[in-house]
Amino acid sequence: RWGGPTRMKSRGEGESKGEYVFIRDFVLDDTEAIVRLYVETVRRVNSRDYAPEQIAVWAPDDIDVEEWRDRLENLYTYVAEMDGKIVGFIDLQPRGCIDCIYCHAEHQGIGIGSALLARCEKHAKAMGLRRLFTEASITARPFLENHGFTVCAEQQVTRNGVRFINYLMEKRI
Repeated sequence: RWGGPTRMKSRGEGESKGEYVFIRDFVLDDTEAIVRLYVETVRRVNSRDYAPEQIAVWAPDDIDVEEWRDRLENLYTYVAEMDGKIVGFIDLQPRGCIDCIYCHAEHQGIGIGSALLARCEKHAKAMGLRRLFTEASITARPFLENHGFTVCAEQQVTRNGVRFINYLMEKRI
């Protein structure tokens, strides 16, 4: 894995408490907490931009934790912790695709996603990549645009018979 830990002081409510976010490499024992964070975030945050039937397909009750463990282990995955609790994660494929970047619903807007993205970008540059790309949700699009990503195309994708809008986005690094 690339690099050492990064610490970042959070903004907002945590600032008065002096909380810090710690970015580290993924370990297998993180998988269940990451899956819970993913499901909860999609259901609580992405539900602002997607219909209930889309959310049910995106974050079902029967997620295969072993499949997630295998996938996260085979990517460059970073985890954000606050007070020993996982509050975000990002993964990077060797070709520069970011498949997932999620921050816990209760810790949005305090810089966790920015810190994860910065760690990922540093790793990508060290690998000699010239661009990062992703298929971003409606919810994630403004965050990514604020971090230098541009929309290449609006897409309609179908998952389990349900249609979604997302955006193919990229950033030159």
